[in-house]
Amino acid sequence: MSEKIYNMADLDTIEKLADIVAEKDLGEITIVDGGKTITVKGKKCPPPMPPMGMMPQAVPAAVTAAPAASAETPAASAAPKSQGKVIKAPLVGTFYAAPSPDQPPFVQVGDTVKKGDVVLIIESMKLMNEVTSDVDGVVQEILVKNGEAVEYDQPLMILS
Repeated sequence: MSEKIYNMADLDTIEKLADIVAEKDLGEITIVDGGKTITVKGKKCPPPMPPMGMMPQAVPAAVTAAPAASAETPAASAAPKSQGKVIKAPLVGTFYAAPSPDQPPFVQVGDTVKKGDVVLIIESMKLMNEVTSDVDGVVQEILVKNGEAVEYDQPLMILS
């Protein structure tokens, strides 16, 4: 009979667990017996998640000057028409104009915004990321609709 490891499982048992991990294409399998634990990790073991304290809570908006307006035709309505400071999406996710569906939006067209004010939320991976303004200004245009998916660096709002 083979020797038990940590007075818990023998080498044959651990080899069988390793075979199961490989056959089933698992990340890992763990056996706990009292205060003793044996973990067998496979090739597809995911990287550890960062501690919750390391997760971003508020993401500052990227604010840049919009390019100078050229002679636009009515067909070019997809591009922002206004000049000003553009607040862009700092990450990929879902745009929300209000903290919850039953509350008013953070800002509306015509509202005055100060540097550091929360102007929108982007939900990404089940986390609500508050986006703040880096500049003072007046909201000229909101370029996306509530609940719409946004891409990284996509223009969301124009301030004057």
